Amino acid sequence: MTLFPPKHLLSINDLGAEGIDEVCRLADHFTEVSQRPIPKVPTLRGKTVAMLFYEDSTRTRLSFEMAARRLSADVMGFSVSSSSVNKGESVRDTVATISAMGPDAIVVRHRSAGVPQQAAAWTHASVINAGDGWHEHPTQALLDCYTIRDRLGSVSGRRIVILGDIKHSRVARSGVMAFTALGAKVTLVAPATLLPPAVDSWSVDVSSSLDEVLSDCDVVYGLRVQSERQSEALLPSLREYTAQWGLTVDRAARLPAGALVMHPGPVNRGVEIAPEVLDRPNATLNEQVRHGVAVRMAVLYLLLAADPDGQSRGIGV
Repeated sequence: MTLFPPKHLLSINDLGAEGIDEVCRLADHFTEVSQRPIPKVPTLRGKTVAMLFYEDSTRTRLSFEMAARRLSADVMGFSVSSSSVNKGESVRDTVATISAMGPDAIVVRHRSAGVPQQAAAWTHASVINAGDGWHEHPTQALLDCYTIRDRLGSVSGRRIVILGDIKHSRVARSGVMAFTALGAKVTLVAPATLLPPAVDSWSVDVSSSLDEVLSDCDVVYGLRVQSERQSEALLPSLREYTAQWGLTVDRAARLPAGALVMHPGPVNRGVEIAPEVLDRPNATLNEQVRHGVAVRMAVLYLLLAADPDGQSRGIGV
């Protein structure tokens, strides 16, 4: 029996603490699979996973493709630049076209919030939200939880600082939901112009001073300054942003021993985090990428590996 929702993963709130723990538990098995000489199991043989990405992506798209192939699923690619989207085809018609080819899951990324939720109503396939506008990025939150669990033993009770452009960050929204569901204390640190308007309703503390919170945290999670999503000037300059809110070498030296430095990537080196800090052993950026494959294998397994009687297939050998 699994605690995971039977059809889609659209929001981290679809899971709750028990569902997140279930994903992490299974990711342990798939981490072991990924370390084998032949890192592949036959679990999803005969299944097809379609990639519907309307935004550029390196880490998320490639890790989903690798996850599907390591589970022996077929992968259906989609490129906006060479598709009928350039002829004016709507998202609904594109989803319907792909769905008519019979995929078992569609991984959707779109610049507009809510598109994966709409897609789920337009297809028989399971839909996985790979990032929708400023809204959510649930599998990023899952791999971040897994990384913290792997390094620190547990998310529960940890003091996590999320730093930077929170207003435009779907990573921050899903991360806050996941971290607080698992019992972490989250503090958001950002200039007032980069905080979301409804932040008072979030279960977090808020600070405008990074220096005040550095000595009392287990994780500093930096976010990219998303200039492409900003329709107005929200910062005087990147230099001033770094001076006040960047994780510089001097600030990183004041972190407690063992505190992690995390970032979802891509990172603007020298803006959000100093290059020297990114190269230290407590920086987890490459680990997050590596864990992303195992976590997304777990998500695909839980969505697609149920037999008609509702029982899950074995993970494989």
